[in-house]
Amino acid sequence: MKLFPKEIDFFEIFDRASLNVTRAATLLVDLMEKFDNIDARAKEIYEVEQDGDMLTHEIMKKLNKTFITPIDREDLHSLAASLDDVLDLIWGAVDRLQVFKIKESTKEAISMSKDLLTTAEAIHKAIHKLKEKNYSHVQEYCIEINRLENRIDRDFRDALGRLFEDYTDPIFIIKWKEIYEHLEDASDKCEDVANVLEAIVLKYA
Repeated sequence: MKLFPKEIDFFEIFDRASLNVTRAATLLVDLMEKFDNIDARAKEIYEVEQDGDMLTHEIMKKLNKTFITPIDREDLHSLAASLDDVLDLIWGAVDRLQVFKIKESTKEAISMSKDLLTTAEAIHKAIHKLKEKNYSHVQEYCIEINRLENRIDRDFRDALGRLFEDYTDPIFIIKWKEIYEHLEDASDKCEDVANVLEAIVLKYA
């Protein structure tokens, strides 16, 4: 038994986890734009979501095995949980597309998905800067994440307005309303990630 176990590089795991979220968001945009081979595309996103679950499990397992962490373990736990929530909601939106037998995308779904991808990319960059202890850049990316969340929130409201104005089929409206809600909720969880990162910066900057 080693008296001084090797320090666990949590930042490396979070880098992989945030890159995995970006991967899921990239695949989501591809699906919404092309809207073909839905089952195959959905399966690929599901596999990415499962990879995210494994990374979250790895983080939690290592948290239980180490006494010394680079930042508060509560913050590490919250960061892992928020990233996992983003993935779950991306997959939830895709799962609804399958379950509801959606035949074609909407410009609103494409727009929201693209902004979600940009948000995921900002999260990945922020976590990379956190590892470098470049706290000012972490804050800049958090501001960008919050700005994008506000934009997706506006797009969500506009999408609902157009949904009720342009369509009369109640089943169609119910289906897309739920899909839009998942995309907007994923954006909210991205903001949760930013809030955790900002809290970390306030503690250690």
